[in-house]
Amino acid sequence: MKRQLETHQLCTRTLIRDMRKELWNPFIEGVKRYGMIEEGDRIAVCISGGKDSFILAKLMQQLQRVSDVPFDLEFLVMDPGYSAENRRRIEENARLLHIPVTVFETDIFAAAEDVKDNPCYLCARMRRGHLYKNARRLSCNKIALGHHMDDVIETTVLGLFYGSQLQAMPPKVHSQNFPGMELIRPMYCIREKDIIAWAQMHDLHFLNCACRMTEKGREEMSKRREIKHLLAELRVNSPQIDKSIFSAVHRVCLDTMVGCRWMGEDHAFEELFEARRHVGGEEDET
Repeated sequence: MKRQLETHQLCTRTLIRDMRKELWNPFIEGVKRYGMIEEGDRIAVCISGGKDSFILAKLMQQLQRVSDVPFDLEFLVMDPGYSAENRRRIEENARLLHIPVTVFETDIFAAAEDVKDNPCYLCARMRRGHLYKNARRLSCNKIALGHHMDDVIETTVLGLFYGSQLQAMPPKVHSQNFPGMELIRPMYCIREKDIIAWAQMHDLHFLNCACRMTEKGREEMSKRREIKHLLAELRVNSPQIDKSIFSAVHRVCLDTMVGCRWMGEDHAFEELFEARRHVGGEEDET
């Protein structure tokens, strides 16, 4: 009699076989292209309870099994003040998918809830700090987050439309407050629609948003949802719009920019103009 596979085994098989082109291949592409994992790394995979962080955990588990580069994993869950139901959902999904999580608690939701101006920004900053701190406690040198290509694209458009800046979401970042630690985004080249398809294929139910402010009906202060809708409309007549934006952040033409920020310092047009003159001038192509 043929042995029936368990849910966690079926989920892994889908990643590496049934949806290999959509999930596994772009995952490996991102890890290699941006040099995210090195021999001896100890990586804390941060699980928020949503679909993105859970599929990241499964991808990282599989990579650890087959990689020629030895590295260690920890699976870190931060409870910022979840409801009992949401906390239970996270723990049940971790057991279902055979992900051995380490859970730690904070009062971040309570602290951010009392802030009137941009509580989402404060919450994100506090969460990141706690993740670094607890990852270091587990002797990790990197934390891995579940951001995907759609997050990169939306962040770029969001910054342009509402932040008055051309800013992308980098695939890896050096921590400023925790020297020697890095943040990596291994799903940088994976599309969100394919993550959704994976979850639906196995009838998996993850947290959509566990934020207290959302639960109480308060709108998120960012315009991310609006940008999602805008991009969906643009795809109707321009199916390649996402690819174009993603490619653009890899080919920024500084020669044509009238200002930029590099290493935390702003550089105005006149400074850039003089620098270009000293390295050979420029052509007026207009």
